[in-house]
Amino acid sequence: MAFSLTPFGAMAQEDEGSSLMEEGAKLFFRGLMEEMEPALRELDRLGEEIEPAIRSFAEEMGPALRDLMTKVEDWSAYEAPEILPNGDILMRRKQDAPPLEDLRSPEEGEIDI
Repeated sequence: MAFSLTPFGAMAQEDEGSSLMEEGAKLFFRGLMEEMEPALRELDRLGEEIEPAIRSFAEEMGPALRDLMTKVEDWSAYEAPEILPNGDILMRRKQDAPPLEDLRSPEEGEIDI
């Protein structure tokens, strides 16, 4: 009879072990959340501060960026953008990039052959 009870005792210990593991995980994540709470609050505050600027940027630059997206077929053909001291932004094509097709529309009176 004692032999038949041993597996049940082992199962009870496994159940207790898993509940201890679960409790440890809960405590760990609770502590992690408590540590992260100030940083998350600061991130939320920062988001509220920059939201108007991002909305303004999207409203003003959205049409120009859409136009640019239609003209650039392969972004990997360009170097990283470079900001000049006067605020201009240059996007240089890589030297080994394939040649561009002429994106300009023909002037009045000219005919493409």
